[in-house]
Amino acid sequence: MTEPASVLLFSYGTLQQDEVQLSSFGRLLDGEVDAMTGHITSMVEITDPNVLRASGKRFHPVVIPSKNPSDEVPGKVFRITEAELRAADAYEVSDYKRVEVTLRSGRTAWVYVQA
Repeated sequence: MTEPASVLLFSYGTLQQDEVQLSSFGRLLDGEVDAMTGHITSMVEITDPNVLRASGKRFHPVVIPSKNPSDEVPGKVFRITEAELRAADAYEVSDYKRVEVTLRSGRTAWVYVQA
């Protein structure tokens, strides 16, 4: 029996990349465009060799709260399984923490923000 893809995960960065999805989840994800309000994007240097290999990028975006509630971080919402959420947790480095947010669409999703 297949686990249902009932978890919403919002990505604004490398989890949108095909190669990261294939290495983390073993499949490509279908996503819908959405945005995270009240936040802006910064960059963080990645040193984990596995993440560097999967993403091909030394600097990754990270979201931080903004003082302007109209600021938005664009991205995609993916429907994944609980096991895939654990795989996403394993992919993200300690610079990130997973939190639940309400997106511009009104949907509630997990997202990785600055730790």
